[in-house]
Amino acid sequence: MPATEPVRLGRKRALPSCPNPLFLKWLTELRDEAKEKGLKIQYTYQKAINSLNKYPLPLKNAKEAKILQNFGDGICKILDEKLQRYYRENGADASIHALPKGAPPPGRSDNNIILAPSKKKNAAGDQGKDGGGDGGRKKKREYVPQKRSGGYAVLLTLYKETQVPGSKGYMFKMELQAEAQHLCDKSFTAVSAFTSISCVLHPSACTPSSCEASILHFLCLQPDLGSKYTAWSSVSTLIQKNLVIKTHNPARYSLTEGGLTLAERLASAEQTNTDGDREAVRSELEATEEDDPVVDITGSDEDEEEKEENRIHPAERQPTVTEVSCDVDDVRSSGKPQDSQTTMTTSRKPNAECLLPGTYEIMLCVDFIETTGGSHHRKQELVKELQRNGVNFDIRKLNVGDFLWVTREKVAPVAGQLRAPVGRELVLDYIVERKRMDDLCGSIIDGRFREQKFRLKRCGLHKPIYLVEECGSAASHLSLPETTLQQAIVNTQVVDGFFVKRVQDVRESAAYLTIMTRFLTKLYQNRTLICRSRELEGDGGSDEEERGLPSCSLMSFAEFNHGAVKNKCQTVREVFARQLMQISGLSGDKAAAILEHYSTPHSLLTAYEQCASEAEKEKLLSSIRYGKLKRFVNTVSHFFLASSSGVCSI
Repeated sequence: MPATEPVRLGRKRALPSCPNPLFLKWLTELRDEAKEKGLKIQYTYQKAINSLNKYPLPLKNAKEAKILQNFGDGICKILDEKLQRYYRENGADASIHALPKGAPPPGRSDNNIILAPSKKKNAAGDQGKDGGGDGGRKKKREYVPQKRSGGYAVLLTLYKETQVPGSKGYMFKMELQAEAQHLCDKSFTAVSAFTSISCVLHPSACTPSSCEASILHFLCLQPDLGSKYTAWSSVSTLIQKNLVIKTHNPARYSLTEGGLTLAERLASAEQTNTDGDREAVRSELEATEEDDPVVDITGSDEDEEEKEENRIHPAERQPTVTEVSCDVDDVRSSGKPQDSQTTMTTSRKPNAECLLPGTYEIMLCVDFIETTGGSHHRKQELVKELQRNGVNFDIRKLNVGDFLWVTREKVAPVAGQLRAPVGRELVLDYIVERKRMDDLCGSIIDGRFREQKFRLKRCGLHKPIYLVEECGSAASHLSLPETTLQQAIVNTQVVDGFFVKRVQDVRESAAYLTIMTRFLTKLYQNRTLICRSRELEGDGGSDEEERGLPSCSLMSFAEFNHGAVKNKCQTVREVFARQLMQISGLSGDKAAAILEHYSTPHSLLTAYEQCASEAEKEKLLSSIRYGKLKRFVNTVSHFFLASSSGVCSI
């Protein structure tokens, strides 16, 4: 006879009630209201309700709820507003951990329900399933970015660029970020300081309480602390949705046909002063059809909360701050007082910003590799010599070259800011590669010599300098003959077109850098410097040139250093170019000429397969011209193709 299980006697223990019934009640009301209107934010409120039910401790205010999952800035702000209204109606000492008398308790069984579509839509869905085919599938709704989000700002900015007469049809990353910033509530770049705009414009009116409140408001408009995401992160979603296309290196961003159509609708909604809500845009797009509600997994909870907050409290929305460093005109246009005469730098058009004479200083930049590692005593000697000569220099990471010069904008400290604003930096056209004879020997042996020269040619600076330290008779005791090293130096000057400066030791190198710094300071002291993009050299004129002022266009240091990264992601074309340059007798100019005809190994192999004979294969590349003199690629005599492995060798 099987043993029976013992029967437990006693009452079933009741589950503890939620210690935050007021917050639970308000969230339930918000969820029900959103559900009645068919808004997808009902799912966000339901998630917040589930998180609040699981939390066993009482909350003093809504800000403490931010540690819970699915509680963002929008929900916390709505709860705080309701809490303040509750205190005004019931007194400042009213308890928030118990419902007021006569108030119905929040339905706990209703708080964990799974929100389902209406019966009408379910019935329509069932009919579709019975009908067979694709009728039972839910139609995916069109992606529309949230108003004043990163994707919204990027689409509108690219659309406005296409409407400009003579537009090039694309924008680079830096100019796109600068132009789109005023259309977005969050920063496109990392936040570096917590500075209150109101304290900057009105330092006399700054008090600890007002400054703290402004800082909290400012932080709400920025990416979450510790988060690696900014407003620029939404560009990957636009590319994935085939609304924006990214090409070239440096990257060019342009609209696809679908992106152009969506941007036109967003722009028209902006011009007609609509609320710009995604639901309003979708209602215009889908006025004649009825779809099942589908949760858009590309939108964040915070975006949904902010949208609902704007819908419920449109009049209480504060002017938004998008940058710590902003222009006074931008602040005025967003509702700030207009009596301030303070001027600050702003995110400008990369092609329009300029530095006037007297507003910048010339500074030598030294690669940190030149001051660390190896012979520490010898490398520190260079720094000491520069300091002794009174050179204004800065040690930083340079992705190409060992020394270069930048013009740094002179920026005065601003009242209310912890640190002085960082001035803009433009790179002068001079870059120095320093080589000791032993280093030159090693770089020739391991192949770095050719690669470094190739990267210096492509870095965007037009006056490369090779600084060679001969170090007495040290060249006679190296792995390569001294004649080979001297020939390499001569080839660098004659063939590659570099300026070669020979010195004896570190002290003379420091002296040369000192003289160059003083020379460039005098050369540029009366010039107006205009910032240009790397691929827009010589693009258009300037007002300074029309007024007869000497000016020149230079790249920003950030764009220069980013474009010179060595181990960045490369295209098939770039990898193929590096492979071709490893072949003896194949220079960079020859490789570039070959790439113009055959951009990938596959295209070259296909061309060989189409040749009728071996002689025709040998002459396939001989008709290609390269360089300024348009010579034939004759030095590459034979390409032998492995029949089955597909390996190409020369």
